[in-house]
Amino acid sequence: MNYERPHRRLNPLTGRWVLVSANRSVRPWCGSVETNDKSGPLPEFDPDCHLCPGNLRAGGERNPSYEGVFVFDNDFPALMYMGDASFENTPTWKQGMMETGICRVICYSPLHNISAADLDDTSLLAVVDTWRDQIDELMSAPDINYVQIFENRGIMMGCSNPHPHGQIWATGSVPCEVESEDYHQAKYMHDNGKCLLCDVQRHELAAGERIVFDNDHWTVLVPYWAEWPFETMLLPKHHSTSLTDLDNEQKGSLAVIWKRLLLMYDNLFNTSMPFSSGWHMVPANPRDVRSWHLHAHFYPPLLRSATVRKFMVGYEMLAEPQRDITPEEAAERLRLSSV
Repeated sequence: MNYERPHRRLNPLTGRWVLVSANRSVRPWCGSVETNDKSGPLPEFDPDCHLCPGNLRAGGERNPSYEGVFVFDNDFPALMYMGDASFENTPTWKQGMMETGICRVICYSPLHNISAADLDDTSLLAVVDTWRDQIDELMSAPDINYVQIFENRGIMMGCSNPHPHGQIWATGSVPCEVESEDYHQAKYMHDNGKCLLCDVQRHELAAGERIVFDNDHWTVLVPYWAEWPFETMLLPKHHSTSLTDLDNEQKGSLAVIWKRLLLMYDNLFNTSMPFSSGWHMVPANPRDVRSWHLHAHFYPPLLRSATVRKFMVGYEMLAEPQRDITPEEAAERLRLSSV
């Protein structure tokens, strides 16, 4: 197949299509030029930062003088933990429901002037262990059916604080993206008798053209159906449904490959790569638990350089996603920037 001609690719996890138009990658750019980083180096401790140890947060609570990973309930949560409540659902098109949930912030380190890419393997392993502990705790809470772990990195992705941190939202409902992945993974299992992402990973490791790198337990690849220019997926080689399934060796291997992935991104355009990333794992009461394969998505917006980004606008908003470089080219460029 000639990938250089315009064509569409199906995302088997969501059932959505993406238009690939590699012929557009050489078009001139006269649009927006972004600024990624604030001027000047950051201090190790910022007395005005709401996430630094010992500081007063915006909600009035004071952080402890933490030395490792620190988790707290978000002072301005998007969700509240509460019981069922009625909701008007008439006429028939006017459907709604109350949502219950818990929102938390996870600080990766007490140091203000670093990112997760600067942490050593032991510190990253502590973050992984905290994720697992939070999943166990939150999924055992009444009325919680899903835990979404995610990180918005960089001002380009709307991150309002440079202190290294992520978020954990636990919800009563299963979110739309996860619900879609649950449906399509279960359908693939029903139709083929096999796990979708196990099949994807097996094929990609054999073909190699979209593999970025791998180790004994994990694979980083650019999905065949990727929407964002340098989007990647992180997959365990051993079929696992959740981060809580991982043994000590798999967790240690995850810390190593996570750091390598972050450094690769930073090397690509010689900048602290902005992105949104997060884990997708089995929800409560899945359609078919056998079909669920743990994975993480990384969605960086940069397209041509540290200051030129991809915008999901126009055709992307009104019709379907479109990308200018092929996933195969993206994988090759990422491989060349890896450490």
